[in-house]
Amino acid sequence: MLDELRRSAKRGRADDALSRLSRAVELLERGDPRGAASEGEKAKALAPRAPSVREVLGLALYGQERFAEALREMQAYRRMSGRADQNHIVMDCLRAVGRTERIVPLAEEALRARITNEAKAEAIVVAAAALTDAGRFDEALAFLRRARTRDDVGEDWVLRLWYVTADVLERAGRVEEAVREFRKILRHDAGAFDVAERLAQLG
Repeated sequence: MLDELRRSAKRGRADDALSRLSRAVELLERGDPRGAASEGEKAKALAPRAPSVREVLGLALYGQERFAEALREMQAYRRMSGRADQNHIVMDCLRAVGRTERIVPLAEEALRARITNEAKAEAIVVAAAALTDAGRFDEALAFLRRARTRDDVGEDWVLRLWYVTADVLERAGRVEEAVREFRKILRHDAGAFDVAERLAQLG
């Protein structure tokens, strides 16, 4: 990060930019996106071409649900870094502002990229949500099933994928399949999400 800031910061301001950025990260981790955005804006003024600055500022704005502003920063991060690891944030911002036509292509890009399974899972979830919003349940389920999961491995991101799959199945009227998916989650974590309540409602 320091090397990146030294390359991109205004002359003699790299240390100041790093200080502001570090403070923004700290505030974000403490659950203060408003404070993080304030520090992030100051870091951006010092190093506007630093991908890490735009990423942290974008995440802080996203945390405040300032989706249009967050979208601009996250798109800048994606363009400057060439990375797809935050595509799910870009996609969710697009969904929030009603620009859904780019969501599936960005998810496809994330699935091809060398990023973590968690980041890929989040991209799949956002794409499936957008397709479900449009009533395209079969396409949403097909997208969810592209994730590589095993029934005997219940990592947090896997449980989230299963939960979204169950939710889409229920919304599509495929209740028995939804129940099976919810029960699969319970086998790994009895307290996950609101699964117990959802199952009780489904009988």
